[in-house]
Amino acid sequence: MAERLRRLLTPAVVLAALVGVGLLLRHEGPVAARALGRADAVPLLLAALAANVTGLVLAVHAWRVLVPAPPGSAPGTPGPIRGLNAARIYFLGQLSKYLPGRVWGVVTHVTHGREAGVPAATMTSAYLLSLALTLLTGAGVSLLAAPAALPGQWFWLCLPAAGLLACVARPALATRPVAALARLARRSVEPPPDAAVRRAIALAVASWLVSGLHLWFLAIALGAPAAASAGAGIGAFALATVVSSLAVVVPDGWGVRELTIAAALATVLPGGTAATAAVASRVVCVVAELGSSAAVLAWARLRGAPLVPGKPAPPLAPPSVPPSAPPLDPMGDTRVHP
Repeated sequence: MAERLRRLLTPAVVLAALVGVGLLLRHEGPVAARALGRADAVPLLLAALAANVTGLVLAVHAWRVLVPAPPGSAPGTPGPIRGLNAARIYFLGQLSKYLPGRVWGVVTHVTHGREAGVPAATMTSAYLLSLALTLLTGAGVSLLAAPAALPGQWFWLCLPAAGLLACVARPALATRPVAALARLARRSVEPPPDAAVRRAIALAVASWLVSGLHLWFLAIALGAPAAASAGAGIGAFALATVVSSLAVVVPDGWGVRELTIAAALATVLPGGTAATAAVASRVVCVVAELGSSAAVLAWARLRGAPLVPGKPAPPLAPPSVPPSAPPLDPMGDTRVHP
C-alpha cells in the first residue's frame, strides 16, 4: 500500500512543482535567461561552478572524518579511508542519487567500504551520521536567509542557532538521537569520538557556506544587489536542499528545491528571475557533481589507486581476455570489485 501511494504521489508532486516553476518563469524568465548568457556573466558562472565543486570537496572530508580508525589504533590515528579513495567512494555515492530509490547511497558506501577493509556496520554508521549532520548543519546555515525574508522578526531564530552550537559543545546531542532512530530500524550506529563529530560539523558548515556561494553568484549575475543577496543566496540553497532531501517521494528534490529557492530569493529578485536562478542552480549543481565524479573516477583508474592503504591495486586483465570473462587476479583476491 505504501509503495502504491508513493508511485502515485511522486509524479503528482513533481508535476505540481514543475507547473509552479513554469508559472514563475513565464514572465521574467526569458529575460533573466538571456542575462545569464551575456559575456559579463561568464566569470560569475565560472565562480558559481568552482564554489560548488569546492563545497563538494569539503563535504567529502566532512564524511570521511566520521569513518573511525580500526579498534586498537593509537589515539589520533586517521581513518582507513582517505585521499583519492575517500573521494572515489563519496562521489560514487553521489552518482547513486540519480537512480530510483533511496538506498543506493548506503549500498555504494558499504560495498566499497568493505573492499577497503571497513566493516559494513561501520560504513552504515558513518553514512547515517553524515546524513544527519548534513541536515542539521544545513538547517542552521539556512537561517542566513531569515533577515531578508523576515525583516525585524527573525531574532527568534537565534534559538535554532543556539541548538546547533549546543551540538558542537556536546556532540552527543546530535549523535544519540541518530543512534536511537537507527536502533528502531534495527541498525547499529556507533558514534565516533567527540573531536571527530565536531570536526565533521565544522566541515559540513563550511561546505554549505561555500556551496551556497554559487547561488549568490547567480543572483548577482541576474541583477541582485551583492550585499543584500549574500545571506539570502547562501541560506536559500541550504534551506532548499534540506527541504528537498526530506521530500522523499521526489527524486533528488526535483521541483521542490527550485520552488524553495525561488521563494527565498524573491526577497531580492523578482519572482520569475528568482525562478531562473533556481533552475540555473540546478544546472550548475548537476554539472559540478557529474564533472567532479567523472574526474575523480578517471583519476583513480589512471593511478590504479588501491582502496586498502599500502596494498597494491589488483592488476588489470590482459587485453586477450574476452569482455565477458572475469578479471584475472593472480593473488586470488575474492573482494567485490566495483
